[in-house]
Amino acid sequence: MMQSGAPLCNICGEQLLLSENGERFVACHDCNYPICKACFEHEINEGHSVCLNCGTPYEGRTKDGDDDDDGNNDSDVIEVHENPSTVASQINNSEDVGGLHARHVSAVSKVDSEEVTEESGNSTWKKRMKSWKGKGKDKKNKNKKAVPKAESEAAVPSEQQMEEVRSTEAAALPLSVVVPIVKSKLAPYRTVIIVRLIILGLFFHYRVTNPVESAFPLWLTSIICEIWFAFSWVLDQFPKWSPVNRHTFIENLSARFEREGESSGLASVDFFVNDGAAMLTFESLVETAEFARKWVPFCKKFSIEPRAPEFYFSQKIDYLKDKVQPSFVKERRAMKREYEEYKVRVNAMVSKAQKTPEEGWTMQDGTPWPGNNSRDHPGMIQVFLGHTGARDIEGNELPRLVYVSREKRPGYQHHKKAGAENALVRVSAVLTNAPFILNLDCDHYVNNSKAVREAMCFLMDPEVGRDVCYVQFPQRFDGIDRSDRYANRNTVFFDVNMRGLDGIQGPMYVGTGCVFNRQALYGYSPPSMANLSISSCCCFPSKSTKDVSRVSRDAKRAELEAAIYNLREIDNYNEDERSMLISQMSFEKTFGLSTVFIESALMENGGGAPETADPAMLIKEAIHVISCGYEEKTEWGKEIGWIYGSVTEDILTGFKMQCRGWRSIYCMPLRPAFKGSAPINLSDRLHQVLRWALGSVEIFLSRHCPLWYAIGGGRLKWLQRLAYINTIVYPFTSLPLVAYCTLPAICLLTGKFIIPTLSNLASVLFLGLFLSIIVTSVLELRWSGVCIEDLWRNEQFWVIGGSSAHLFAVFQGFLKMLAGVDTNFTVTAKAAEDTEFGELYLIKWTTLLIPPTTLIIINMVGVVAGFSDALNGGYESWGPLFGKVFFAFWVIFHLYPFLKGLMGRQNRTPTIVILWSVLLASVFSIIWVKIDPFVNKVDSETIAETCVAIDC
Repeated sequence: MMQSGAPLCNICGEQLLLSENGERFVACHDCNYPICKACFEHEINEGHSVCLNCGTPYEGRTKDGDDDDDGNNDSDVIEVHENPSTVASQINNSEDVGGLHARHVSAVSKVDSEEVTEESGNSTWKKRMKSWKGKGKDKKNKNKKAVPKAESEAAVPSEQQMEEVRSTEAAALPLSVVVPIVKSKLAPYRTVIIVRLIILGLFFHYRVTNPVESAFPLWLTSIICEIWFAFSWVLDQFPKWSPVNRHTFIENLSARFEREGESSGLASVDFFVNDGAAMLTFESLVETAEFARKWVPFCKKFSIEPRAPEFYFSQKIDYLKDKVQPSFVKERRAMKREYEEYKVRVNAMVSKAQKTPEEGWTMQDGTPWPGNNSRDHPGMIQVFLGHTGARDIEGNELPRLVYVSREKRPGYQHHKKAGAENALVRVSAVLTNAPFILNLDCDHYVNNSKAVREAMCFLMDPEVGRDVCYVQFPQRFDGIDRSDRYANRNTVFFDVNMRGLDGIQGPMYVGTGCVFNRQALYGYSPPSMANLSISSCCCFPSKSTKDVSRVSRDAKRAELEAAIYNLREIDNYNEDERSMLISQMSFEKTFGLSTVFIESALMENGGGAPETADPAMLIKEAIHVISCGYEEKTEWGKEIGWIYGSVTEDILTGFKMQCRGWRSIYCMPLRPAFKGSAPINLSDRLHQVLRWALGSVEIFLSRHCPLWYAIGGGRLKWLQRLAYINTIVYPFTSLPLVAYCTLPAICLLTGKFIIPTLSNLASVLFLGLFLSIIVTSVLELRWSGVCIEDLWRNEQFWVIGGSSAHLFAVFQGFLKMLAGVDTNFTVTAKAAEDTEFGELYLIKWTTLLIPPTTLIIINMVGVVAGFSDALNGGYESWGPLFGKVFFAFWVIFHLYPFLKGLMGRQNRTPTIVILWSVLLASVFSIIWVKIDPFVNKVDSETIAETCVAIDC
C-alpha cells in the first residue's frame, strides 16, 4: 500500500514503507540516507557495506520489523571488504559494544597516483550502480514482493564463515603494486630521445665532414670532447627508458602476518649503524640505553614521528594535531625534560673527550679502555638492551642494543667501512640472525617509523620477495641551504635515475638506507635462478667459460645452495650428524672457522640461537667472528658480504648481487624513510665527490669492472650494465670537460673558432640539437616531478665537480691502482657551525679549488679580450664574436655557484684566491700582449706587394 509523503529509495525509486511497529527502516544513522531494506540487504550481500552518501560503514544492527517474529534480538555481524584490486583494507577487529558485536572499518591505504585512483574509483562506482539498477529492476519484475524471512536470514553468513572469508581475502590482498608512468607522459619522452639520437648522428656527420682548417687542433679537440659527451649521455639516458612507481599497502602486511589472537609472523630485522669505536661512543650508548627505556614506550603510545628525539622536539609544528589523549601534553613535557637532561649528560661527555689523557682513557670502574690504541685493540661486545638487558619502564621487552668493536692488529687489513659491516653481519648472525638487515650511516636517523614495514611489503611477499636482494630508500637530507647551491640533495639521481633503474633490475645500493636479504649477502643466487645454468645470460645464451676459478666458485656456491634447499632434511638430523654434515661440505673455506655462524648461514629464514643457549658462549663466539684474522683464506669481501676493493664498496656490493640474478626494489614512501646530514661547505662537498669518483676509478681498473665482469656468464641485464658502466666512467668525463671549458677562452684570445661559417642546413641542425636537449629535460621533469631548479643545480655541479674533484680522482686512481700510491680519503665533515648555514660560507682552501678558479679567470679574460678585438676590428668582427662570447658565458654561468662560494658570507675573497687570480691574469695578459690584438691585421700578400714596390 502506497503511503503519501513517504520518502523514496534513492537506489530503486520505491517508497520506504513503515514496518508493523510504525517505524521506517534506516540504514545509516549518521545521515539518514533514504534506502529501502531490500536494497540494503542486497548491498550487504554484494560486499558493499559503506553508506553511499557519507561513507560511514554500516554497523552491526538488530533486525526490526517483520524479521523480529521470534523475538530474537541477536545482531547480524556485518563485515566490510573493499575490492582488492583498488584498495586494501586491514583486518577488522571486533569488540563488544552493549552486547552487540560491531565491526570497524580499517583505514584504507590510498594509491598515491591520480590516474590509478580515478580509474579504479570510477570502475568500482560503475559496478555498484549497475548492481543497484539491476536490483531495482528485479524488484519491479517481482511486483514489489517482500523478501522472505528465511531467504533474508540465509543471505547473512555466520560469524565463523565470515572469519574464514576474511582470512582468505586478507591473505590474497597485494602487499605492493607497480604503477608504470602513464603513456601520455612516457611516450613523448621516448620519442624525443630517439629524435635526439638521430639529430646527434646528423650533427656529428656535419662536424666531421666540415673541419676548420685555420683552427684544426681546436676543431679536433672539440670533436673528441663532443663525441665523449654524446657517449656519456647515452649511458645516462637509456637506463631511464622504463621508469616505474611502486606503492605499498602496510595494512595488508598487518592483515597477513599480524592476525588477532596469533603471534606476529613478521620477520625480524637487524639494524646496522657504523661509527667509530671510541670510548665516547660506548659511554653515549650507556646513556642512550637508559633514555630509551622511557622514550620507546612514549613513542609507541602516542605514535610519535619522527622518533629521533632531537628532530622531534625541534619541529616547528602543531604537536597537538591528531593527539586526542588528555595526558599527551603532560607526558610530552616530562619527556622533553628527560631529553634535555640526557643531552646535558652527553654533551658533558663530548666536552670531556676533547682532550685525550696522556695515560689513555679509563672506564668508570677504573680499568683502562681497551680501545685506547685505535689500530691495535681487542674485539669488544656489550649488550645493553634485549634478552639479557633492561626492559622499558612499563616492563616490556626492548629491541636488543649491542655495541660491537672488531679487533684490530698491525699487519691486518681492516677494509674500512666494508670490513666493519661484514663484522656486524657475523656478530648479528651469532646473536640474533634476523633474515633481513637494515644498513644506516651514523649521520642518518629514522624519519618514518613504518619504513621497515614498507620494505617488508616487498621482501616478505612470496611472489615478489623471492628474488629481491635489497630494498633501497632514497636519501633525504636536513640542514641544506634553501637554494641547494652545491646539489647536495642529488634530487635528479634519486628521483629520476633510480626510478628508471627500478624498471630494469632495480636501483643501485647507495651505502645507506637499505634493507638487505641476508641470504643475498651470503653469496647465494636467488631461488628462481637456482636451477639455471650460470653460463646463460639473462638476455641471450652464451658460450660456457673455461675460467677455472669461476667454475670452482660456482661449484662451491651450488653446494651452499643445495644445503639451503635441503634444510628440512638437515633439520631431521641430530646435533652430531649436523656438525658432521657441515664439516663434510667444507663451509669453513667460505664462511670461516665458526660452526655457530655456519649453522646460522644455513637457516634460510633466519632465526637466532635457541633461548637455552648459554649467553656467555654466544658472546665468546661473537668475539671470535670479529677477530682480525677470521677472514683470512675465506670468501669474505670477495664473494660474500660487503665487497672489498674500492672506497665505494656500496657500488661493488650491489653490482655483485645483481650479477648473480638478484633484483632490487626502490621504495619511495610519502614520508621520507630516513634523513641525514650533508656537507654544505664547498671544500667538504668537493672532497665527498672526490671520494665517490675515486671509488669509481678503482672499480674501473679492477677485475669487477662492469665493462667485462660476468659479461658472458652473468645474469645482469644489458641496460642495467649500461647504468653500472656509467657509474665507473663518469670521472673520465672530466678530461674532455676541462678541455671543452678552456676552448672559449682560447678562441677569444686567438680570434679563431671551432665551428666554420654556418650554412642554412647547419643552422637547422644546431637549432634542432639545442631544442631536443631542452625538450628532453622538460619531459623528464614532467614524468619525474623534479623541479627545474634541481635540474639546473645538478647541471651546474656536474661542471664544478667535473672540473675539480673528478679530475683529481682520475689521476689519484691511476696512481693508487697502477703505481701503488695509496691515497687515504678523509671522512666527510658534516657538522655545521652554531649559526644557521655557517659552514656554507666558510672557506677551506684546497687544491680542488684551483682548476675551476682557473677556468673562471681565463674565460673572463677571454671575454674582455674578445670585446677589445671586436672594437678594434670593426663591424664585421661582432658577428663571430657572438658565438664565442656565448660559449664563454656558458662556462661562467655553470661555475657561478663555485664563484659565489669563493666569496664567502660578505663577498670577501680569500687572499690566496686573490694571489692565484693575479698570477693567472698576469700570465694570460702577457699572452694577450704577445698576440697584440690592437694592431691592424694585414694580409701577408699585401705586405709582400708593398715590399716589392719599395724595392723598385
